[in-house]
Amino acid sequence: MKIKKPSVAGQFYDANAEQLAANIESYVVNTQKECNYDSRAIIVPHAGHKYSGALAAKCFRFLKKDLETLFVFAPAHRYAVETYALPTDDAWECPLGEIYLHQDYVKEVQEMGGEFCDEAFINEHSLEVQLPFIKQFMPEVNIVPVLIGGADFHAVSNIISKYWDNENVGFVISSDLSHFRNKAEASRIDSVTAEMIENNVCDNMQPEQACGYKAICGIADFAGQKNYSLIRVGMTDSSAVSGDETSVVGYGAWFLAEQEKTEFIKEKYGNILVQLAQLSVKSQLENVNFRVENFPKALETKVATFVTLSIDGNLRGCIGTILGVEPLIVNVCKNARNAAFQDPRFASVQPNEYAKLDFSVSLLSRPQRISFKNEQDLLEQLRPEVDGVIIKDIGRQSVYLPEVWKQLPDKTQFLNSLKQKAGLAPDWFSDTFEAYRFTTAYIQQTTKIE
Repeated sequence: MKIKKPSVAGQFYDANAEQLAANIESYVVNTQKECNYDSRAIIVPHAGHKYSGALAAKCFRFLKKDLETLFVFAPAHRYAVETYALPTDDAWECPLGEIYLHQDYVKEVQEMGGEFCDEAFINEHSLEVQLPFIKQFMPEVNIVPVLIGGADFHAVSNIISKYWDNENVGFVISSDLSHFRNKAEASRIDSVTAEMIENNVCDNMQPEQACGYKAICGIADFAGQKNYSLIRVGMTDSSAVSGDETSVVGYGAWFLAEQEKTEFIKEKYGNILVQLAQLSVKSQLENVNFRVENFPKALETKVATFVTLSIDGNLRGCIGTILGVEPLIVNVCKNARNAAFQDPRFASVQPNEYAKLDFSVSLLSRPQRISFKNEQDLLEQLRPEVDGVIIKDIGRQSVYLPEVWKQLPDKTQFLNSLKQKAGLAPDWFSDTFEAYRFTTAYIQQTTKIE
């Protein structure tokens, strides 16, 4: 039996089995799993454990524990690989025990365009640092190690697609984020990268954004095809440990949710968002400071929202944004206050009204432009009670949420009203007329913070 010895044990992680297990356990104790979800794919950092181990451990906790096989994708840092490399080993040694390779899958993936190259794995940390977490959390799983070289992200996407229907198979994407920038610049770059990941639009990601960018783009491409979502677990950088903010490495972690992002957030965090909307309004009415702390990191993702206030079923204020340009948690709080105090259609909410207010939050998907030949073609494509609609022309714009279909169920009536809202005549149409659709995850108040 051919067994690969560790290359970076004692450097990137502790070589002593007892101490290594204790370290991983301490990472788990000091992190909190934010929701119950068994994912089959994660993106995790691969720095030394003292720098990114806690974040990696937190993300591994979202990985489904009864998987039989894990594909582990990582960048080839030290060896020029034409496409992607696979090892010829039977097993890999880890201080916590041996991890066996799935030989059939290794051979199949090689036949898809890879190359056997044991040399590429010598002194390569990007994949090896994940082994202690894999062995600790999933002691019986076998692996398929894949080092990405010259292959493009489609190779990763194709491999994931080939094996996704097997529910016993999972995927680990190993990558750090930006390298050796000052903290401010690193934060800016990593924020852009996170937004690309969370919107499944990574095909233009650059090497300076993430060393494992090809594999990240591969899982994002797959997620986009399936309408799945990559949900943030957390982000940090090396300065949190080193204290050096002049040259930092960024770290981020995400897990794959098998549903639309807005629906996932509604299901897992909907009550939190409605409560935040309530507290934002309540604190301003009472003239007290309101600060959100210890919130789930998934709420840092950029999602557009509308917050609606009503009393006895009658609209009392509604303000929102069409595009996700700021963290969700910020956007909800801001829109709640604006709906209460800045909606030009209504006077500001008064303290004696708070007890009567009902709150709802709508999470918007990214708007998609509708292609149409004429107005009739546009009308035929609209989906009542499903589509939110944005129209634009001659410098005018207006938007209706899908909930408006309840008041305007007829397509023509709906579109004409939307035109009037934009300051256009009901019969207005031109060659420059634009329309976009989006969907919403609607979250209604269930309890009230008094």
